[in-house]
Amino acid sequence: MKAITLLPAAEAQVQEMAWGRLVWKASAALGNSASMTVGICEIKPGQANPRHHHPNCSEVLHVLRGTIVHSYGDEEVVMSAGDVITVPPNLNHNARNIGDDTAMLAIAFDSADRRTVGE
Repeated sequence: MKAITLLPAAEAQVQEMAWGRLVWKASAALGNSASMTVGICEIKPGQANPRHHHPNCSEVLHVLRGTIVHSYGDEEVVMSAGDVITVPPNLNHNARNIGDDTAMLAIAFDSADRRTVGE
C-alpha cells in the first residue's frame, strides 16, 4: 500500500493571472498524485479565464463561492455555490464571474498531468 502524501498549504503551486489565480493542490508536478490534478480557481468580479480545452482529461468544476457563467461549446449555463459541471476532453470552455465578489471554484481532472490548450 502506498503512503499518504501531505502537501502543506504553503507548498501549493500558485499561478497569478490578470483575471484571478489558480492554486494547484495535487498533481504529478507537485509529486503528490499519480492519477489526478486538483486545484482552486479564483476569478475576480467581472473577469473570465480564457476559453480553453483539455486534450488529455475530463474536468469537474464545483462552484464553492460566487456566481459564474460557464461557457462550453456554443452553450452557457449560470452556476452558483454548490453547482457542479463535468467537462469532457477537447470541449472548449471557460468561466466568467458575474457576481460582485471573487468566485472560488474547486477543479479536478482525471489526469495527474493535465494539459490545457487555449482557443
